[in-house]
Amino acid sequence: MSFRPSLRAAIAAALFVAASGAMAQGAPQAATPPPARVDDTARPALPPDLSDFAAYVDSARKTFDVPGIAVAIVKDGKVVMEQGFGDKSLDPKQPVDAHTLFAIASNTKAFTAAALQQLDEAGKLKMDDRVIDHLPWFRMSDPYVTHEMRIRDLLAHRSGLSLGAGDLLYWPPTSYTTRDVVERLKNVPIKNGFRSGYAYDNILFAVATLVIEQASGQKYADYIRQHIFQPVGMDESLIDETYIKPGMDVATGYAPENFKDLKPVPPMAWLNDPGAGGIYASVHDLAKWMNVQLAGGALPQTGADGKPQRIFSEDSQRQMWTMLTPIKVGKPPLPEFKPVVPNFYGYGESWFLSDYRGHRLAWHTGGWPGFVSRLTLVPDQHLGVVVLTNAQSGAAFNAVTYRVLDAYLHPGQKTDWVAVYDKLVKKGEAHADDSWAKHLAAREKHPKLDLPQARYAGTFQDPWYGDVIVSNEGGKLRMRFAHTKQLIGTMTPWQHSTFVVKWDDRTLNADAFATYTLDADGRITELRMQPISPLTDFSFDFQDLRLKPAKADKASED
Repeated sequence: MSFRPSLRAAIAAALFVAASGAMAQGAPQAATPPPARVDDTARPALPPDLSDFAAYVDSARKTFDVPGIAVAIVKDGKVVMEQGFGDKSLDPKQPVDAHTLFAIASNTKAFTAAALQQLDEAGKLKMDDRVIDHLPWFRMSDPYVTHEMRIRDLLAHRSGLSLGAGDLLYWPPTSYTTRDVVERLKNVPIKNGFRSGYAYDNILFAVATLVIEQASGQKYADYIRQHIFQPVGMDESLIDETYIKPGMDVATGYAPENFKDLKPVPPMAWLNDPGAGGIYASVHDLAKWMNVQLAGGALPQTGADGKPQRIFSEDSQRQMWTMLTPIKVGKPPLPEFKPVVPNFYGYGESWFLSDYRGHRLAWHTGGWPGFVSRLTLVPDQHLGVVVLTNAQSGAAFNAVTYRVLDAYLHPGQKTDWVAVYDKLVKKGEAHADDSWAKHLAAREKHPKLDLPQARYAGTFQDPWYGDVIVSNEGGKLRMRFAHTKQLIGTMTPWQHSTFVVKWDDRTLNADAFATYTLDADGRITELRMQPISPLTDFSFDFQDLRLKPAKADKASED
């Protein structure tokens, strides 16, 4: 669910510069603050370092070309601030407010983890159950991984799948069902060792979605509404875009067309992997969610015994915030980023865990066509901040997040993170330009194709995605992904048996090289693809496709 200059760029910047700390399971926990009272309307004052916060957010919007940003800050069980900045729509111009709904994308994953922990507490599953105990038909491409995959593993990005593996089954939206997606996992290649390292995925959250449905007897959307949204009081939140009705306070997402001018992006529903990134929410609702998280699962309301009601136990909270998968800590991309390079870094159950200025953090980001976001918790300070945006700039949500964190954790030492991230973005853009320049330099001066252009047309089949059709239309080759309406584009000859695929939807920013392999007799044996730009979101996992001519596949089966 991801990024353009990229969902990849947004996440990469978020992950590197994220500072969050994980506390080992069993270590002393900070006392949880009392939940905020339902009728508590008194708001603490903003720290002095945030006296210019509105102007600062506006500078982030302008610098990174973000129409609208919504921010909520909670501290000690109270809402310090929930506010919108800029526009939720540019045509017509409409302001963002605290109740404007944004796609929160992968910030949905924490709700999926909470749902599974609830079902564990209810005795309907155990987090260390094998997935095949609940979904007997579940298969990975490796029998050992199939047998040993536990429910907890679905949430930890340690399966052995490569980065974004299988995302093309639902990104951009496809005609596959969630069951279709999960059944096709058996053909998605495993490139790394099981539990040997970190590689972010979305597809295993489709498996988690089905586990929740099997164990609860409810649809994922119904379960989340009944067991999380309703008790927390998240009355504005929706499970996916199909629940949006005319007149609702919903932001329009924007993406740069050809990596340049912002254009509105059509709303997207992740019906076939809702547990990975389907939720739309406001900062008003997410402030409540953050306070429940910081209170260890406790709700504001009390039960008949006078004790706080809960959506999950403190033990479940500790499990979600216990590191399962270490992540390598890299060097700062620029000297200015040294303060935010974490001392430790990893992933728990749907939460990134690291440290910042001596405090552990639990946090996550989300990326979606037209939307990126970040939610960050500082448990020992009972502090939370969420930043939602309706454009694809991870730099914007990071610059705002770190200004808030510094105001509470490092008062009196204000850093202009907007300027720092602007420098990083420009460096990334220069790298992308260099990458394209190298392709141009390597191209022959008078390139020509190895075969007549029409010979490259045909239907090609990938074991996990399915059919990709190349047709000869009026002297031009057109590529169509059979199950993905948005992946339609024109193939322009590059050289030899390589083409550049330019998608009709120019907000995808995912143009690709398509290279044919020929045998000794000039017959096509395979078609491979790869993104052209390093700014292309990792969810366009073209490189994992192994496209074979359909007739050749049939002949080999016979």
